[in-house]
Amino acid sequence: MRMKDTAVTKTSTSLKARIEADLDHLVALRRDLHRIPELGYQETLTSARIREELDLVGVQYIADLAGGTGVLAHIPATTDGGSPVALRADMDALPLDEHTGVPYASTHEGRMHACGHDGHTAILIGVARTLNNLENRPNPVTLVFQPAEEGGGGGQRMCADGALDGSRIGPRVERIFGLHGWPALELGRVASKTGELLASTDGFIVTIKGKQTHAAMPHLGIDPVVACAQCISSLQSIASRCADPLDSVVCSVTAVHAGGTAHNVIPESARFIGTVRTLRNEVRELAKERFHEIIHHVARAHQCHAEIEYKEGYPVTHNEPALTDSWFAAVRGHFGDDRVGVVERPIMGGEDFSYYGHHVPACFFFLGLKPESQDSYPSLHAPDFDFNDDAIAMGVEAMCQLAIG
Repeated sequence: MRMKDTAVTKTSTSLKARIEADLDHLVALRRDLHRIPELGYQETLTSARIREELDLVGVQYIADLAGGTGVLAHIPATTDGGSPVALRADMDALPLDEHTGVPYASTHEGRMHACGHDGHTAILIGVARTLNNLENRPNPVTLVFQPAEEGGGGGQRMCADGALDGSRIGPRVERIFGLHGWPALELGRVASKTGELLASTDGFIVTIKGKQTHAAMPHLGIDPVVACAQCISSLQSIASRCADPLDSVVCSVTAVHAGGTAHNVIPESARFIGTVRTLRNEVRELAKERFHEIIHHVARAHQCHAEIEYKEGYPVTHNEPALTDSWFAAVRGHFGDDRVGVVERPIMGGEDFSYYGHHVPACFFFLGLKPESQDSYPSLHAPDFDFNDDAIAMGVEAMCQLAIG
């Protein structure tokens, strides 16, 4: 065995041993965070706990970023000449009632960690604990604990506050990695793909205004409900008739509101909300343009007036090819080919990790949560979802390997 191979083996063994020694602490931390879910930009208790954990192991950090709850930590290299790398975790929860029945369930009514950000945060704390005590750290490492991933764009605000440019703590970052617990992927596996991994996430609120009248005399009013129904149906032509059949477009109307409790009144207005998802900027602009044209023209054809609130959300999460190739090489070299998968097609969910990729090469990957003995696992954003603690060790190990590789 060559000396380099021996050094790699020793580092790998040291990583596993340190992570194993910390695992009970990390599981307890994850469950503590699960008890205190906080919504975007309100993560005061979570942020305080992160700072306590970093203080405990002597890792330097700055706080009060991205609206007040973001934390940026730095672990210096033990040698010169390394390539600065960043690792990111999100920490906010969702406005859902929890139905897991676990003893560490949410103590905050109407809020729960239904997307696994408690697990992501615990993993990054595990990385801090492991790397800080590692003798050989060739690369400076920045740890990004960001608020408000669930629609608040916390990643964008962390970038604006200098999380990557070296102006706050540590050197300018040259690349960044992030992970997400994935219920459809088997425990003990990681997976990713080059290029587009997750979609852009635009949202809309449409109000159709007509004229109220008695339901038995529709000719005396202007019916916004019929116009609303026609608008919703016509929007599906964006995907079926406007975009190239090989381009992915999702236009989903998720809620419709019209009228009150009376069955015999045509209301003055109707309202619907939803989301548009795409994988390419050109298609995103096309979908937005056609959305406005369809709504306004269809409403006008029914003598109604349309008001549109169209909110551009997160960009496409794009994995930079060269960095993603290095990700595959690192995790396959460390875990073996059988534990590393390729995501076959992009997924139309979204992530504000996408913002980091506008500043430095970025790679996002999935961490398996589903036990092999189960056919399925509760989905993200479901009231019965709970991050699988058995995935924490592999998450920490993967992130550490990316930091030192």
